[in-house]
Amino acid sequence: MGKFLATQNSFALGEISPEFFARGDKFSAAGLSRLENMDVLASGAITRRRGLLRITDIPSDAILIPFTYRDDEAYLLAMSDGHIRIFKDDAFVQDLMSPFTAADIKSVQYAQRFDTMIFTHPNHIPAVLQKNSNSFELRDFAFSANDDMSVNIPFMRFDDSRGVKLTVTPSAKGNSFATVTAGAPIWNASNVGGRLLFLGKQWVVSDYVSPTVAIAYTNGGYTTPSAPLSDWREAAFSARRGYPRSITFHQDRLVFGGSRDWPCGVWLSKTGDHMNFDVGTGLDDEAIFITLLSDRQQQIATVVSSNNLQILTTVGEWAITAKPLTPSVVDIRQHTSVGSLANAYLPPQQVEGQTVFVAKNGREIRELVLDSLAENYSAVDLCALSSHLMKNPQSIAYCDSRNQILVAQADGSCAVLTKNSALGISAWGAYKTQGRFNSVAVVKDEIYVTVRRDNGTFIEKFSDDAATDSDGFGFAHSAESMPAMYSGHNPKKLRLLKLSARVLDTKSLFFRIGDKTFRAPLPNEIYANQTPGFSGDTEISLLGTTTDTIDPLWRITGSEPLPCTVLSVTAEGRYSI
Repeated sequence: MGKFLATQNSFALGEISPEFFARGDKFSAAGLSRLENMDVLASGAITRRRGLLRITDIPSDAILIPFTYRDDEAYLLAMSDGHIRIFKDDAFVQDLMSPFTAADIKSVQYAQRFDTMIFTHPNHIPAVLQKNSNSFELRDFAFSANDDMSVNIPFMRFDDSRGVKLTVTPSAKGNSFATVTAGAPIWNASNVGGRLLFLGKQWVVSDYVSPTVAIAYTNGGYTTPSAPLSDWREAAFSARRGYPRSITFHQDRLVFGGSRDWPCGVWLSKTGDHMNFDVGTGLDDEAIFITLLSDRQQQIATVVSSNNLQILTTVGEWAITAKPLTPSVVDIRQHTSVGSLANAYLPPQQVEGQTVFVAKNGREIRELVLDSLAENYSAVDLCALSSHLMKNPQSIAYCDSRNQILVAQADGSCAVLTKNSALGISAWGAYKTQGRFNSVAVVKDEIYVTVRRDNGTFIEKFSDDAATDSDGFGFAHSAESMPAMYSGHNPKKLRLLKLSARVLDTKSLFFRIGDKTFRAPLPNEIYANQTPGFSGDTEISLLGTTTDTIDPLWRITGSEPLPCTVLSVTAEGRYSI
Protein backbone atom coordinates (compact mmCIF):
# COMPACT_ATOMS: atom_id res chain seq x y z
CA MET A 1 0.00 0.00 0.00
CA GLY A 2 1.18 3.50 -0.80
CA LYS A 3 1.53 6.21 1.83
CA PHE A 4 -0.22 9.53 1.65
CA LEU A 5 0.02 12.81 3.54
CA ALA A 6 -2.64 15.23 2.32
CA THR A 7 -3.23 18.73 3.65
CA GLN A 8 -6.20 20.88 2.71
CA ASN A 9 -5.42 24.44 3.71
CA SER A 10 -8.18 26.21 1.78
CA PHE A 11 -11.94 25.69 1.56
CA ALA A 12 -12.42 28.53 -0.93
CA LEU A 13 -14.70 26.55 -3.28
CA GLY A 14 -17.19 25.57 -0.59
CA GLU A 15 -19.64 22.72 -1.15
CA ILE A 16 -19.36 21.07 -4.58
CA SER A 17 -22.00 18.99 -6.36
CA PRO A 18 -21.38 15.22 -6.43
CA GLU A 19 -20.99 15.09 -10.21
CA PHE A 20 -17.66 16.89 -9.81
CA PHE A 21 -16.21 14.44 -7.29
CA ALA A 22 -14.37 12.55 -10.02
CA ARG A 23 -12.50 15.80 -10.76
CA GLY A 24 -10.84 15.56 -7.38
CA ASP A 25 -7.48 16.62 -8.79
CA LYS A 26 -8.99 20.01 -9.65
CA PHE A 27 -11.45 20.62 -6.83
CA SER A 28 -10.37 18.61 -3.77
CA ALA A 29 -7.63 21.11 -2.92
CA ALA A 30 -10.21 23.76 -1.99
CA GLY A 31 -13.63 22.06 -2.23
CA LEU A 32 -15.90 20.21 0.17
CA SER A 33 -18.60 17.62 -0.31
CA ARG A 34 -20.68 19.31 2.39
CA LEU A 35 -20.66 22.68 4.15
CA GLU A 36 -23.57 23.23 6.53
CA ASN A 37 -23.96 26.02 9.09
CA MET A 38 -20.39 27.10 8.53
CA ASP A 39 -18.95 30.13 6.74
CA VAL A 40 -15.87 30.45 4.55
CA LEU A 41 -13.63 33.30 5.67
CA ALA A 42 -11.56 35.59 3.47
CA SER A 43 -8.51 33.44 4.22
CA GLY A 44 -10.24 30.30 2.95
CA ALA A 45 -10.73 28.96 6.48
CA ILE A 46 -14.12 27.72 7.74
CA THR A 47 -15.94 28.78 10.90
CA ARG A 48 -19.19 27.92 12.68
CA ARG A 49 -21.93 30.35 11.64
CA ARG A 50 -23.42 32.94 13.97
CA GLY A 51 -26.62 32.25 15.85
CA LEU A 52 -29.97 34.03 15.52
CA LEU A 53 -31.50 36.62 17.82
CA ARG A 54 -35.29 37.05 18.01
CA ILE A 55 -36.54 40.52 17.01
CA THR A 56 -40.31 40.03 17.05
CA ASP A 57 -43.08 37.67 16.15
CA ILE A 58 -45.27 38.45 13.14
CA PRO A 59 -48.79 37.15 12.45
CA SER A 60 -47.96 35.71 9.03
CA ASP A 61 -45.19 35.27 6.50
CA ALA A 62 -43.67 38.55 5.37
CA ILE A 63 -41.30 39.86 2.72
CA LEU A 64 -38.41 41.80 4.27
CA ILE A 65 -37.36 45.02 2.51
CA PRO A 66 -34.52 47.40 3.49
CA PHE A 67 -35.23 51.15 3.57
CA THR A 68 -32.10 53.29 3.98
CA TYR A 69 -32.99 56.91 4.73
CA ARG A 70 -29.50 58.13 5.62
CA ASP A 71 -26.20 56.43 6.37
CA ASP A 72 -27.05 56.63 10.06
CA GLU A 73 -30.77 55.92 9.74
CA ALA A 74 -32.14 52.74 8.20
CA TYR A 75 -35.36 50.79 8.54
CA LEU A 76 -36.58 47.24 8.01
CA LEU A 77 -39.95 46.85 6.31
CA ALA A 78 -41.97 43.66 6.81
CA MET A 79 -44.65 43.45 4.10
CA SER A 80 -47.37 40.92 4.87
CA ASP A 81 -51.07 40.46 4.12
CA GLY A 82 -52.46 44.03 4.04
CA HIS A 83 -49.72 45.49 6.26
CA ILE A 84 -46.29 47.08 6.13
CA ARG A 85 -44.67 46.93 9.56
CA ILE A 86 -41.68 49.20 10.03
CA PHE A 87 -38.73 48.63 12.38
CA LYS A 88 -35.69 50.71 13.28
CA ASP A 89 -32.75 49.38 15.27
CA ASP A 90 -34.83 46.23 15.95
CA ALA A 91 -37.66 48.25 17.55
CA PHE A 92 -41.19 48.53 16.16
CA VAL A 93 -41.95 51.96 14.65
CA GLN A 94 -45.21 51.87 12.72
CA ASP A 95 -47.83 49.62 11.12
CA LEU A 96 -49.30 50.87 7.82
CA MET A 97 -52.29 49.38 6.04
CA SER A 98 -51.30 48.30 2.54
CA PRO A 99 -53.23 47.33 -0.62
CA PHE A 100 -51.11 44.21 -1.16
CA THR A 101 -52.58 40.87 -0.10
CA ALA A 102 -50.76 37.69 0.88
CA ALA A 103 -51.11 36.51 -2.72
CA ASP A 104 -49.53 39.75 -3.99
CA ILE A 105 -46.49 40.26 -1.82
CA LYS A 106 -44.11 37.82 -3.54
CA SER A 107 -44.53 39.80 -6.78
CA VAL A 108 -44.32 43.32 -5.33
CA GLN A 109 -41.28 45.19 -6.65
CA TYR A 110 -39.81 48.40 -5.27
CA ALA A 111 -37.29 51.17 -5.79
CA GLN A 112 -36.10 53.85 -3.39
CA ARG A 113 -34.83 57.39 -3.94
CA PHE A 114 -33.98 59.50 -0.90
CA ASP A 115 -37.01 59.50 1.45
CA THR A 116 -39.39 57.79 -0.96
CA MET A 117 -39.94 54.16 -1.96
CA ILE A 118 -42.38 53.16 -4.71
CA PHE A 119 -43.97 49.70 -4.84
CA THR A 120 -45.32 48.17 -8.05
CA HIS A 121 -47.52 45.18 -8.82
CA PRO A 122 -49.27 44.49 -12.17
CA ASN A 123 -52.71 44.40 -10.51
CA HIS A 124 -52.38 47.49 -8.30
CA ILE A 125 -51.84 51.22 -8.63
CA PRO A 126 -48.21 51.86 -7.61
CA ALA A 127 -47.96 52.77 -3.93
CA VAL A 128 -45.64 55.49 -2.60
CA LEU A 129 -44.06 55.10 0.85
CA GLN A 130 -42.62 58.38 2.12
CA LYS A 131 -40.56 59.07 5.23
CA ASN A 132 -41.69 62.26 6.94
CA SER A 133 -40.14 63.93 9.96
CA ASN A 134 -41.65 61.57 12.54
CA SER A 135 -43.49 58.86 10.61
CA PHE A 136 -44.16 57.15 7.30
CA GLU A 137 -47.18 57.53 5.03
CA LEU A 138 -48.41 55.31 2.18
CA ARG A 139 -50.40 56.74 -0.71
CA ASP A 140 -51.28 55.98 -4.33
CA PHE A 141 -48.83 57.04 -7.01
CA ALA A 142 -50.24 59.98 -9.02
CA PHE A 143 -48.98 61.18 -12.41
CA SER A 144 -48.36 64.93 -12.49
CA ALA A 145 -51.31 67.05 -13.65
CA ASN A 146 -51.56 69.97 -16.07
CA ASP A 147 -53.68 73.13 -15.90
CA ASP A 148 -56.30 71.63 -18.24
CA MET A 149 -56.82 68.71 -15.79
CA SER A 150 -54.98 66.27 -18.06
CA VAL A 151 -52.29 64.11 -16.45
CA ASN A 152 -48.88 63.11 -17.74
CA ILE A 153 -49.61 59.43 -18.10
CA PRO A 154 -48.37 57.49 -21.13
CA PHE A 155 -50.93 56.51 -23.80
CA MET A 156 -50.72 53.66 -26.29
CA ARG A 157 -52.72 51.41 -28.59
CA PHE A 158 -53.19 47.89 -27.25
CA ASP A 159 -53.20 44.93 -29.61
CA ASP A 160 -56.83 43.96 -29.00
CA SER A 161 -58.04 47.44 -30.03
CA ARG A 162 -56.00 47.86 -33.20
CA GLY A 163 -58.24 48.54 -36.20
CA VAL A 164 -61.20 49.40 -33.95
CA LYS A 165 -62.74 52.81 -34.68
CA LEU A 166 -64.66 55.00 -32.22
CA THR A 167 -67.84 56.88 -33.01
CA VAL A 168 -68.18 59.92 -30.75
CA THR A 169 -71.63 61.46 -30.22
CA PRO A 170 -73.03 63.95 -27.66
CA SER A 171 -74.29 62.59 -24.34
CA ALA A 172 -77.32 63.68 -22.36
CA LYS A 173 -75.11 63.87 -19.27
CA GLY A 174 -73.72 67.28 -20.30
CA ASN A 175 -71.64 69.33 -22.72
CA SER A 176 -68.36 67.80 -21.54
CA PHE A 177 -69.63 64.24 -21.89
CA ALA A 178 -69.68 62.01 -24.97
CA THR A 179 -71.04 58.61 -25.87
CA VAL A 180 -68.14 56.56 -27.24
CA THR A 181 -69.24 53.65 -29.43
CA ALA A 182 -66.60 51.15 -30.50
CA GLY A 183 -66.72 49.17 -33.72
CA ALA A 184 -65.97 45.97 -31.75
CA PRO A 185 -66.66 44.80 -28.18
CA ILE A 186 -63.67 46.31 -26.34
CA TRP A 187 -65.20 47.92 -23.22
CA ASN A 188 -65.92 46.37 -19.84
CA ALA A 189 -66.70 47.67 -16.36
CA SER A 190 -63.00 48.03 -15.44
CA ASN A 191 -62.67 50.80 -18.06
CA VAL A 192 -64.52 53.14 -15.69
CA GLY A 193 -62.02 55.63 -14.27
CA GLY A 194 -59.53 54.95 -17.05
CA ARG A 195 -58.37 57.55 -19.55
CA LEU A 196 -58.64 57.76 -23.34
CA LEU A 197 -56.94 60.14 -25.76
CA PHE A 198 -58.73 61.36 -28.89
CA LEU A 199 -59.62 64.66 -30.54
CA GLY A 200 -56.45 66.06 -29.00
CA LYS A 201 -57.95 65.76 -25.50
CA GLN A 202 -57.84 63.40 -22.54
CA TRP A 203 -61.12 61.76 -21.56
CA VAL A 204 -62.10 59.90 -18.38
CA VAL A 205 -64.52 56.98 -18.75
CA SER A 206 -67.44 57.63 -16.38
CA ASP A 207 -69.91 54.87 -17.34
CA TYR A 208 -69.82 51.40 -18.83
CA VAL A 209 -72.96 50.80 -20.90
CA SER A 210 -72.13 47.71 -22.96
CA PRO A 211 -69.13 45.98 -24.56
CA THR A 212 -69.36 48.52 -27.39
CA VAL A 213 -70.66 51.63 -25.60
CA ALA A 214 -69.10 53.77 -22.87
CA ILE A 215 -69.56 57.35 -21.68
CA ALA A 216 -66.59 59.62 -21.09
CA TYR A 217 -66.02 63.25 -20.11
CA THR A 218 -63.29 65.79 -20.83
CA ASN A 219 -62.32 69.26 -19.63
CA GLY A 220 -64.43 71.80 -21.52
CA GLY A 221 -66.36 71.40 -24.72
CA TYR A 222 -65.51 69.56 -27.91
CA THR A 223 -66.50 69.40 -31.55
CA THR A 224 -68.34 66.22 -32.52
CA PRO A 225 -66.37 64.48 -35.28
CA SER A 226 -68.18 63.79 -38.54
CA ALA A 227 -66.66 60.30 -38.97
CA PRO A 228 -65.50 57.44 -36.77
CA LEU A 229 -62.02 57.94 -35.26
CA SER A 230 -59.14 55.60 -35.95
CA ASP A 231 -56.62 57.83 -34.16
CA TRP A 232 -57.20 57.15 -30.48
CA ARG A 233 -55.31 55.59 -27.58
CA GLU A 234 -55.76 54.31 -24.04
CA ALA A 235 -53.76 55.11 -20.93
CA ALA A 236 -50.94 52.59 -20.57
CA PHE A 237 -51.90 51.93 -16.92
CA SER A 238 -55.40 51.43 -15.56
CA ALA A 239 -57.62 48.93 -13.81
CA ARG A 240 -58.51 47.61 -17.26
CA ARG A 241 -54.98 47.33 -18.61
CA GLY A 242 -53.03 46.70 -15.43
CA TYR A 243 -50.16 48.57 -13.86
CA PRO A 244 -46.33 48.52 -13.99
CA ARG A 245 -44.68 45.26 -12.99
CA SER A 246 -41.17 46.52 -12.22
CA ILE A 247 -39.47 49.78 -11.28
CA THR A 248 -36.11 51.48 -10.85
CA PHE A 249 -34.50 54.92 -11.04
CA HIS A 250 -31.90 55.49 -13.76
CA GLN A 251 -30.14 58.68 -14.88
CA ASP A 252 -32.65 60.73 -12.84
CA ARG A 253 -35.59 59.09 -14.60
CA LEU A 254 -38.21 56.85 -13.05
CA VAL A 255 -38.40 53.62 -15.05
CA PHE A 256 -41.38 51.27 -15.27
CA GLY A 257 -40.73 47.88 -16.86
CA GLY A 258 -43.59 45.84 -18.29
CA SER A 259 -47.24 45.87 -17.29
CA ARG A 260 -49.99 43.27 -17.12
CA ASP A 261 -51.27 43.95 -20.66
CA TRP A 262 -48.04 45.26 -22.22
CA PRO A 263 -45.35 43.00 -20.74
CA CYS A 264 -42.59 44.09 -23.12
CA GLY A 265 -42.84 47.86 -22.61
CA VAL A 266 -40.33 50.17 -20.92
CA TRP A 267 -41.49 53.62 -19.84
CA LEU A 268 -39.01 56.27 -18.66
CA SER A 269 -40.14 59.52 -17.08
CA LYS A 270 -39.02 63.00 -17.92
CA THR A 271 -35.57 63.75 -16.49
CA GLY A 272 -35.91 65.10 -12.96
CA ASP A 273 -39.71 64.94 -13.11
CA HIS A 274 -40.52 61.41 -12.01
CA MET A 275 -44.31 61.74 -12.20
CA ASN A 276 -44.27 62.99 -15.80
CA PHE A 277 -44.41 60.36 -18.56
CA ASP A 278 -45.51 62.65 -21.40
CA VAL A 279 -43.27 61.91 -24.40
CA GLY A 280 -43.95 65.42 -25.74
CA THR A 281 -42.02 66.24 -28.90
CA GLY A 282 -39.00 64.05 -28.17
CA LEU A 283 -36.76 66.65 -26.53
CA ASP A 284 -33.70 65.26 -24.75
CA ASP A 285 -35.21 65.48 -21.26
CA GLU A 286 -38.71 64.29 -22.16
CA ALA A 287 -40.22 60.88 -21.39
CA ILE A 288 -39.33 57.78 -23.41
CA PHE A 289 -41.33 54.68 -24.39
CA ILE A 290 -39.67 51.53 -25.73
CA THR A 291 -41.08 48.15 -26.75
CA LEU A 292 -38.65 45.21 -26.75
CA LEU A 293 -38.70 43.60 -30.19
CA SER A 294 -37.30 40.16 -30.96
CA ASP A 295 -38.29 36.86 -32.51
CA ARG A 296 -39.62 35.70 -29.12
CA GLN A 297 -42.26 37.38 -26.99
CA GLN A 298 -40.56 39.23 -24.16
CA GLN A 299 -42.06 39.59 -20.70
CA ILE A 300 -40.07 41.92 -18.51
CA ALA A 301 -39.30 40.41 -15.11
CA THR A 302 -37.46 43.39 -13.63
CA VAL A 303 -35.36 46.44 -14.50
CA VAL A 304 -32.03 47.29 -12.89
CA SER A 305 -30.02 50.49 -12.77
CA SER A 306 -26.34 49.61 -12.90
CA ASN A 307 -23.60 50.95 -15.15
CA ASN A 308 -26.31 50.65 -17.82
CA LEU A 309 -30.07 50.23 -17.63
CA GLN A 310 -30.48 46.46 -17.54
CA ILE A 311 -33.80 44.88 -18.52
CA LEU A 312 -34.24 41.28 -17.41
CA THR A 313 -36.98 39.36 -19.21
CA THR A 314 -38.24 35.80 -19.07
CA VAL A 315 -36.17 34.92 -22.14
CA GLY A 316 -33.06 37.07 -21.90
CA GLU A 317 -31.08 40.01 -20.59
CA TRP A 318 -31.13 43.38 -22.35
CA ALA A 319 -29.23 46.60 -21.74
CA ILE A 320 -29.59 50.24 -22.74
CA THR A 321 -26.07 51.62 -22.86
CA ALA A 322 -26.70 55.22 -23.98
CA LYS A 323 -25.16 57.87 -21.74
CA PRO A 324 -27.01 60.14 -21.44
CA LEU A 325 -30.22 58.35 -22.32
CA THR A 326 -32.45 60.50 -24.56
CA PRO A 327 -35.43 59.80 -26.85
CA SER A 328 -33.15 60.01 -29.89
CA VAL A 329 -30.28 57.94 -28.42
CA VAL A 330 -31.51 54.68 -26.89
CA ASP A 331 -29.05 51.96 -28.05
CA ILE A 332 -30.87 48.89 -26.72
CA ARG A 333 -30.16 45.23 -27.47
CA GLN A 334 -30.36 41.75 -26.00
CA HIS A 335 -27.03 40.39 -24.72
CA THR A 336 -27.78 36.98 -23.20
CA SER A 337 -30.58 34.40 -23.24
CA VAL A 338 -30.87 33.05 -19.71
CA GLY A 339 -34.19 34.52 -18.55
CA SER A 340 -35.45 35.57 -15.12
CA LEU A 341 -38.35 34.63 -12.90
CA ALA A 342 -41.49 36.69 -13.54
CA ASN A 343 -44.03 35.16 -11.14
CA ALA A 344 -42.05 36.23 -8.06
CA TYR A 345 -39.69 39.11 -7.33
CA LEU A 346 -36.21 38.19 -6.18
CA PRO A 347 -34.44 41.56 -6.41
CA PRO A 348 -31.17 41.47 -8.39
CA GLN A 349 -28.22 42.30 -6.17
CA GLN A 350 -25.20 44.49 -6.86
CA VAL A 351 -22.19 42.34 -5.97
CA GLU A 352 -18.67 43.58 -6.58
CA GLY A 353 -20.04 46.00 -9.18
CA GLN A 354 -21.98 43.31 -11.08
CA THR A 355 -25.67 42.43 -11.19
CA VAL A 356 -26.53 39.05 -9.68
CA PHE A 357 -29.98 37.57 -10.43
CA VAL A 358 -31.95 34.33 -10.11
CA ALA A 359 -32.41 32.53 -13.43
CA LYS A 360 -35.82 31.56 -14.73
CA ASN A 361 -35.22 27.84 -14.14
CA GLY A 362 -34.78 28.44 -10.39
CA ARG A 363 -31.56 26.39 -10.37
CA GLU A 364 -29.00 29.06 -11.17
CA ILE A 365 -27.71 32.31 -9.73
CA ARG A 366 -26.27 34.32 -12.60
CA GLU A 367 -23.93 37.32 -12.69
CA LEU A 368 -24.09 39.86 -15.53
CA VAL A 369 -20.50 40.72 -16.40
CA LEU A 370 -19.52 43.44 -18.85
CA ASP A 371 -16.46 42.69 -20.98
CA SER A 372 -13.26 44.74 -20.89
CA LEU A 373 -14.44 46.91 -23.80
CA ALA A 374 -17.71 47.67 -21.95
CA GLU A 375 -19.65 46.46 -25.00
CA ASN A 376 -21.06 42.99 -24.27
CA TYR A 377 -22.52 41.25 -21.23
CA SER A 378 -22.15 37.59 -20.36
CA ALA A 379 -24.28 35.80 -17.76
CA VAL A 380 -21.92 33.73 -15.60
CA ASP A 381 -23.42 30.86 -13.59
CA LEU A 382 -22.25 31.41 -10.00
CA CYS A 383 -23.50 28.03 -8.79
CA ALA A 384 -22.21 25.85 -11.63
CA LEU A 385 -20.22 23.77 -9.12
CA SER A 386 -22.98 23.75 -6.50
CA SER A 387 -26.28 23.58 -8.38
CA HIS A 388 -27.65 20.94 -6.00
CA LEU A 389 -28.05 23.66 -3.36
CA MET A 390 -30.54 25.58 -5.51
CA LYS A 391 -34.01 24.36 -4.48
CA ASN A 392 -36.48 26.90 -5.87
CA PRO A 393 -35.18 30.22 -4.44
CA GLN A 394 -37.72 32.35 -2.56
CA SER A 395 -35.70 35.39 -1.45
CA ILE A 396 -32.23 36.84 -2.01
CA ALA A 397 -30.04 39.49 -0.37
CA TYR A 398 -26.37 40.52 -0.31
CA CYS A 399 -24.32 41.56 2.72
CA ASP A 400 -21.35 43.58 1.50
CA SER A 401 -19.46 43.59 4.80
CA ARG A 402 -19.45 39.78 4.88
CA ASN A 403 -19.22 39.22 1.10
CA GLN A 404 -22.24 36.92 1.33
CA ILE A 405 -25.18 36.32 -0.99
CA LEU A 406 -28.01 34.63 0.92
CA VAL A 407 -30.78 32.76 -0.91
CA ALA A 408 -33.75 31.41 1.06
CA GLN A 409 -35.00 28.18 -0.53
CA ALA A 410 -38.41 26.57 -0.86
CA ASP A 411 -37.29 23.65 1.34
CA GLY A 412 -36.63 26.05 4.23
CA SER A 413 -32.85 26.09 3.98
CA CYS A 414 -30.77 29.12 3.05
CA ALA A 415 -28.00 28.74 0.48
CA VAL A 416 -25.08 31.07 1.16
CA LEU A 417 -22.39 32.14 -1.29
CA THR A 418 -19.27 33.78 0.11
CA LYS A 419 -17.79 35.66 -2.85
CA ASN A 420 -14.54 37.59 -2.78
CA SER A 421 -13.03 37.66 -6.24
CA ALA A 422 -9.88 39.50 -5.14
CA LEU A 423 -9.01 36.64 -2.80
CA GLY A 424 -10.27 33.80 -5.01
CA ILE A 425 -13.22 32.90 -2.76
CA SER A 426 -16.43 31.56 -4.33
CA ALA A 427 -17.87 29.17 -1.77
CA TRP A 428 -21.43 27.92 -1.44
CA GLY A 429 -22.79 26.35 1.71
CA ALA A 430 -26.17 25.92 3.43
CA TYR A 431 -27.71 27.35 6.57
CA LYS A 432 -30.34 25.29 8.37
CA THR A 433 -32.34 25.94 11.52
CA GLN A 434 -35.13 24.29 13.49
CA GLY A 435 -37.75 25.80 11.24
CA ARG A 436 -37.87 27.30 7.77
CA PHE A 437 -36.16 30.39 6.39
CA ASN A 438 -38.71 32.32 4.32
CA SER A 439 -37.27 35.75 3.53
CA VAL A 440 -33.93 37.52 3.92
CA ALA A 441 -32.84 41.17 3.82
CA VAL A 442 -29.77 43.21 4.76
CA VAL A 443 -30.07 46.53 6.62
CA LYS A 444 -26.88 48.41 7.57
CA ASP A 445 -24.84 45.19 7.25
CA GLU A 446 -27.22 43.31 9.56
CA ILE A 447 -28.72 40.13 8.06
CA TYR A 448 -32.41 39.69 8.91
CA VAL A 449 -34.58 36.66 8.16
CA THR A 450 -38.16 35.60 8.65
CA VAL A 451 -38.29 32.12 10.15
CA ARG A 452 -41.32 29.90 10.53
CA ARG A 453 -40.95 27.71 13.62
CA ASP A 454 -43.34 25.34 15.39
CA ASN A 455 -44.37 28.11 17.78
CA GLY A 456 -44.92 30.87 15.21
CA THR A 457 -43.32 33.07 12.56
CA PHE A 458 -40.60 35.50 13.59
CA ILE A 459 -38.21 38.16 12.39
CA GLU A 460 -34.70 37.26 13.53
CA LYS A 461 -31.16 38.41 12.79
CA PHE A 462 -27.74 36.79 12.73
CA SER A 463 -25.56 38.06 15.56
CA ASP A 464 -22.04 37.61 16.87
CA ASP A 465 -23.60 37.58 20.34
CA ALA A 466 -25.74 34.51 19.65
CA ALA A 467 -24.22 31.05 20.08
CA THR A 468 -27.55 29.34 19.36
CA ASP A 469 -30.64 30.21 17.34
CA SER A 470 -33.56 31.96 19.02
CA ASP A 471 -35.42 30.14 21.83
CA GLY A 472 -32.17 28.34 22.57
CA PHE A 473 -32.43 26.14 19.49
CA GLY A 474 -29.09 24.52 18.83
CA PHE A 475 -27.83 23.69 15.38
CA ALA A 476 -25.33 21.21 14.04
CA HIS A 477 -22.46 22.37 11.85
CA SER A 478 -20.43 20.20 9.50
CA ALA A 479 -17.77 20.26 6.81
CA GLU A 480 -16.90 17.18 4.82
CA SER A 481 -13.96 16.63 2.53
CA MET A 482 -14.19 15.39 -1.01
CA PRO A 483 -13.65 11.63 -1.53
CA ALA A 484 -9.97 10.76 -1.63
CA MET A 485 -8.06 10.76 -4.91
CA TYR A 486 -4.33 10.12 -5.28
CA SER A 487 -2.15 10.27 -8.37
CA GLY A 488 -5.30 10.90 -10.41
CA HIS A 489 -6.94 7.69 -9.22
CA ASN A 490 -9.68 6.74 -6.76
CA PRO A 491 -8.19 4.35 -4.17
CA LYS A 492 -9.88 0.97 -3.64
CA LYS A 493 -8.69 0.67 -0.06
CA LEU A 494 -7.80 3.43 2.35
CA ARG A 495 -6.52 3.23 5.92
CA LEU A 496 -6.28 6.42 7.97
CA LEU A 497 -3.54 6.66 10.60
CA LYS A 498 -3.85 10.24 11.82
CA LEU A 499 -5.91 13.39 11.36
CA SER A 500 -4.72 16.80 12.47
CA ALA A 501 -6.19 20.28 12.23
CA ARG A 502 -4.88 23.77 12.67
CA VAL A 503 -7.56 25.78 14.46
CA LEU A 504 -8.14 29.37 15.54
CA ASP A 505 -10.01 30.48 18.67
CA THR A 506 -11.76 27.10 18.86
CA LYS A 507 -13.54 25.48 21.82
CA SER A 508 -15.10 22.42 20.16
CA LEU A 509 -13.86 20.19 17.35
CA PHE A 510 -15.10 16.73 16.41
CA PHE A 511 -14.02 14.47 13.55
CA ARG A 512 -16.26 11.73 12.24
CA ILE A 513 -14.76 8.81 10.31
CA GLY A 514 -17.28 6.27 9.03
CA ASP A 515 -19.66 5.64 11.94
CA LYS A 516 -17.19 6.72 14.63
CA THR A 517 -16.87 10.19 16.17
CA PHE A 518 -13.60 11.45 17.69
CA ARG A 519 -13.21 14.58 19.79
CA ALA A 520 -10.04 16.47 19.00
CA PRO A 521 -8.06 17.15 22.19
CA LEU A 522 -8.08 20.81 23.27
CA PRO A 523 -6.74 22.34 26.50
CA ASN A 524 -9.24 21.95 29.36
CA GLU A 525 -9.12 25.58 30.40
CA ILE A 526 -10.63 26.86 27.13
CA TYR A 527 -14.10 25.74 28.18
CA ALA A 528 -14.37 28.52 30.75
CA ASN A 529 -16.81 31.12 29.45
CA GLN A 530 -14.47 34.09 29.47
CA THR A 531 -11.33 32.43 28.15
CA PRO A 532 -10.33 32.64 24.50
CA GLY A 533 -10.53 29.54 22.40
CA PHE A 534 -7.51 27.42 21.49
CA SER A 535 -5.36 28.41 18.53
CA GLY A 536 -2.83 25.92 17.23
CA ASP A 537 -2.58 22.30 16.10
CA THR A 538 -4.54 19.35 17.41
CA GLU A 539 -4.54 15.75 16.23
CA ILE A 540 -6.18 12.39 16.74
CA SER A 541 -4.65 8.96 16.18
CA LEU A 542 -6.98 6.65 14.29
CA LEU A 543 -4.99 3.42 14.70
CA GLY A 544 -5.53 2.33 11.13
CA THR A 545 -9.23 3.13 10.83
CA THR A 546 -10.55 1.83 7.52
CA THR A 547 -12.88 4.11 5.57
CA ASP A 548 -15.13 3.63 2.59
CA THR A 549 -13.33 5.34 -0.28
CA ILE A 550 -16.64 6.61 -1.69
CA ASP A 551 -17.25 8.60 1.51
CA PRO A 552 -15.53 11.83 2.46
CA LEU A 553 -12.01 11.30 3.75
CA TRP A 554 -12.90 13.25 6.92
CA ARG A 555 -15.84 15.08 8.47
CA ILE A 556 -15.74 18.00 10.87
CA THR A 557 -18.95 18.03 12.86
CA GLY A 558 -20.47 19.30 16.08
CA SER A 559 -23.58 20.61 17.77
CA GLU A 560 -22.12 22.32 20.83
CA PRO A 561 -22.77 26.09 20.95
CA LEU A 562 -19.05 26.83 21.00
CA PRO A 563 -16.77 28.57 18.48
CA CYS A 564 -15.01 26.44 15.89
CA THR A 565 -12.67 27.80 13.21
CA VAL A 566 -10.52 25.46 11.11
CA LEU A 567 -7.61 26.74 9.04
CA SER A 568 -6.44 23.41 7.61
CA VAL A 569 -6.85 19.66 7.89
CA THR A 570 -4.12 17.06 7.33
CA ALA A 571 -4.82 13.36 6.76
CA GLU A 572 -2.11 10.68 6.95
CA GLY A 573 -2.43 7.02 6.03
CA ARG A 574 -2.06 4.34 3.39
CA TYR A 575 -3.94 3.47 0.24
CA SER A 576 -4.02 0.99 -2.60
CA ILE A 577 -5.38 1.40 -6.15
